Amino acid sequence: MDGGRSKFILGPGEIRKMKKEYWLERWRQEEIGFHQSEINSYLRQYWPELQIAPGKQIFVPFCGKSRDMIWLREQNLSVLGVELSPLAVEAFFKENGYSPRHTVGEKFDQWDADGIRILCGDFFDLKKNDLAEMGAVYDRASLIALPPETRRAYADHLLRILPPAIPILLVTLDYPQSEMSGPPFAVSTAEVEALYGKHADIRLLTKLDVLAENSRFQQRGVSQLQESIFLLTTLAA
Repeated sequence: MDGGRSKFILGPGEIRKMKKEYWLERWRQEEIGFHQSEINSYLRQYWPELQIAPGKQIFVPFCGKSRDMIWLREQNLSVLGVELSPLAVEAFFKENGYSPRHTVGEKFDQWDADGIRILCGDFFDLKKNDLAEMGAVYDRASLIALPPETRRAYADHLLRILPPAIPILLVTLDYPQSEMSGPPFAVSTAEVEALYGKHADIRLLTKLDVLAENSRFQQRGVSQLQESIFLLTTLAA
């Protein structure tokens, strides 16, 4: 007997493990259509909204091998990424010509080169001291990578470990979720407000109809696609 718990019902820990295995397998199979080879145009356009001083540190959760980290470094910032897949981390440094220092830790392996540091491990294992020096957050691919049952835990954990009064540049997608299974998942403005509204000021910078320039979504039968860029600022202590 299992104490009344059906063998077909998964607990939160088991669900998280399944999601981790899903992303690790995506990188093993090189199924990374979500990766952008160019610097994100919204990052360039709305970067000044963060008002982060040169020399500060910026956090990029679920960073993959994003070249946005190179652009951020070129703005005279130090960059901290966290990424589950070691294949993604290795690819980032190799493809961009870096020779990183690699150290092994209890929860995270650390890769470090030229002001860019990536912690390879589970985002949910991050602690406050890991982000104590943070000046801003850039989330282009984290929230929309997570299914609904995980997004609340992600937002709560991020808010818990960030210092107060930190700006977050957040990029989301919204489309009829019934028309396509994620990732990327649909995240509405209402959900952003529900996830962050009690602990951060929220400003919608822009919302754009972007279906015409996203053939991948058209091919999968999506009839509407909007991209939204938010500036969130965690509340002061």
